[in-house]
Amino acid sequence: MTSQVIVEQAAEEDLSRLYDPLLGRAEYVEDLEIADRAVGAIRNTMTSPATTPFIFRKVESGGGSLRRELIVPRGSSGYVVQYEIAGPELVVVLAVRHQREEDYH
Repeated sequence: MTSQVIVEQAAEEDLSRLYDPLLGRAEYVEDLEIADRAVGAIRNTMTSPATTPFIFRKVESGGGSLRRELIVPRGSSGYVVQYEIAGPELVVVLAVRHQREEDYH
């Protein structure tokens, strides 16, 4: 069974917030492509819980067993996509963070 994946507005805003510094550091066209690939990798990974929502690790603080997170590796660090299993056929992406952000737990 495949679940529908909905991305909340806050998660979309997180993607924009993460994309902006990548663009700010871009000096060459190749740098722009790297920024696009990073965000593209995150977006592609967001669909992973559609088929296997329970396989990823549980969020340690709050949310119970239905709040999960998955890692998107990127270079020496990566991004964390937090989502909630909202129903038998519904997954809601709540947030996207860089692993080096201060509020990443």
